[in-house]
Amino acid sequence: MANKRVLLLAGDFVEDYEIMVPFQTLLTLGVEVDAVCPGKSAGDSVRTAIHDFEGDQTYSEKPGHNFALNADFASVNAADYDGLLIPGGRAPEYLRLNTEVLDIVRAFDTAKKPIAAICHGVQILAAAGILSGRSCTAYPACGPEVTLAGGEYKEIAIDGAHVDGNLVTAPAWPAHPAFCREFLKLLAVL
Repeated sequence: MANKRVLLLAGDFVEDYEIMVPFQTLLTLGVEVDAVCPGKSAGDSVRTAIHDFEGDQTYSEKPGHNFALNADFASVNAADYDGLLIPGGRAPEYLRLNTEVLDIVRAFDTAKKPIAAICHGVQILAAAGILSGRSCTAYPACGPEVTLAGGEYKEIAIDGAHVDGNLVTAPAWPAHPAFCREFLKLLAVL
């Protein structure tokens, strides 16, 4: 069986764990992952932020690491990939304004290829218009966006994942074991 290939959409202030853990998990299992960011090329970096749950009304945010991109956004062709991974953090709030990003998401969905979005990553799915009539989960603050996009927001445990067809979604990084496992199942790696 040929190795699977996944496209990872990144941007500055992506959540540190939500980019690094799935990236390394996929690589560990032999999946090729191309990490890209609009306006950046292979060898460039995106800054990350660490979000934590420390008893406040929302998550806290601290500086993370620099995450090195390994592919060029300008050369992305959705047909070359078996799946799409969208981490959360603050990056999705502005990546969803990029029409090329939205076109990529729609191409994956039209082809019924697996799409994994965690935390705020669902903002990109909502903006791409692919949630109507579907169910998903996300960080709870994104629930209204799911509903406004015509989807059904599922409130689940923070360490759980939800699958609806080719979509796998999760609330936040504590869900990595379930989120990565379900995405790998959709990719037919597990």
